[in-house]
Amino acid sequence: MNRSQLERFAPIGLYVSLLALLVSAGLYIVQRSLTLPLQISLGLVVVGVAAYALMAPRRLREALTGRQARYGSNALVLTVAFLGILVVINYLIYKNPVRWDLTEDKQHTLSKETLETLASLKDKDPVKAEAFYSSRFPSDTARDLLDSYQYNSGGKFTYEFIDPEQDPVRAQSANVTRDGTIVLYQSGRSEQVTYASEEEITSALIKLANPGERAIYFLVGHGEYSPEDTSDRSYRQVKSTLSNKNYTVNTLNLLATRNIPEDAKAIVIAGPEKPISQEEVDLIKAYLDKGGSLIFLSEPPVVTQALDATDPLAAYLKQAWGIQMSNDMVIDLNYNPPSVAISASYGNHSITQKMYNQAIVLPSARSLEVQTAPQDVQVTVLAQTAKNSWAEKDIASLKENKVGFDEKTDIPGPVTLAIAAENSSTKARLVIIGDSDFANDNNFLQYGNSDFLINSIDWAAKQENLINLTPKSTTQRILIVRSQTTLGLILLISVFLLPGLVIVSGVVVWIQRKRRG
Repeated sequence: MNRSQLERFAPIGLYVSLLALLVSAGLYIVQRSLTLPLQISLGLVVVGVAAYALMAPRRLREALTGRQARYGSNALVLTVAFLGILVVINYLIYKNPVRWDLTEDKQHTLSKETLETLASLKDKDPVKAEAFYSSRFPSDTARDLLDSYQYNSGGKFTYEFIDPEQDPVRAQSANVTRDGTIVLYQSGRSEQVTYASEEEITSALIKLANPGERAIYFLVGHGEYSPEDTSDRSYRQVKSTLSNKNYTVNTLNLLATRNIPEDAKAIVIAGPEKPISQEEVDLIKAYLDKGGSLIFLSEPPVVTQALDATDPLAAYLKQAWGIQMSNDMVIDLNYNPPSVAISASYGNHSITQKMYNQAIVLPSARSLEVQTAPQDVQVTVLAQTAKNSWAEKDIASLKENKVGFDEKTDIPGPVTLAIAAENSSTKARLVIIGDSDFANDNNFLQYGNSDFLINSIDWAAKQENLINLTPKSTTQRILIVRSQTTLGLILLISVFLLPGLVIVSGVVVWIQRKRRG
């Protein structure tokens, strides 16, 4: 075979090299290591170039020394430089990944509470999520959400998708009975999530990280708000939030049982319309003396119509804890109605440190005062109103809705709305809030109301490591076309005008270059 015949087959070597180079790039992207197939592929790149040089040395010499080589060398240098810059940029991004969420309501950004929950996970006790999704069940939302959890967990949260139809044994062993179920595992414990949302997954994480029963009892029998009620005096949303955090929520009728259960982490008294009896107060006192906790959501006597009734619980709190609940109502003329009390400042306490400038809105509140507390009791003011408010003590004016600040009798702002106290010797904890309406089903999700109450219960129950969840709502956007003319303009501009301008520009450039020769 002569030289001319060899030159005819020389380009095959270049084709082999180009194909081998593409294969090498693909293998590296997939395998991320110098495996044997990748080494063989890179070897073929060198062999192909060498074969071309051996079979067509004249062409190679002309390509390296001719006029086109000089211009081609410049293009080659620019191409190599450009590729080098791309490689460096991609390497830096790969080693230092950063995500941006450009949605208005940050739908792809985990809430601060979820991030804190992930940060609290232990390196030696990671969480594994198994998502059971068949090919017929949409999984994009779940994948994006679980990927965000894994990305923000620092290696303490991983996930795997499993098709329950192709692997029914694993689905059965995980007790999965419906498509689209996510099972979280940690230290042999598991929690199931049947709806892929941040609130549900974070709730399951909290339950895994805080195993065991935590019972909260709501006192009933005096017209209180109840977690079991369905009327306008319902605390069902409070119960739902507590249940998501692995609390067991019960009701307690001390008038009937005359006993506080041993498993009670805290007792909640929410807006009684009638005073608590002395016998019940004695039981509560004995419970607190053993290290129990009480959350008392009071109401102004003018609201409960118990103005002249003796209140043994108020007397006990004043004598044993140094906290006075005044017979008044907080007034602020900046709001309508003026009986609404708004928190303007918070004390330095674990209950309020995560409020992040969220106000609490109390529809009708009484003022609280810190008097001389016993030696072992530490009292902290949790929330106060602004200075332009006061506590109205003139009951007749309140009944007639004719109020005005009297510096001789009324309490000037800022007025105390909530107080926390702890007995260092008995370890008993107490939270008093001058209103109970703020946590009913109509007001629970307003501003910081839910966070404030649940944080108060967490602290009183000695569960400070638990946090509130912040579900996010989606912003719906709909394009409303005003007329057929508007629709036609949109079609003309987007489909014909803009692409047409690009085509015309290309044709003009091509004609100008052709005229230059």
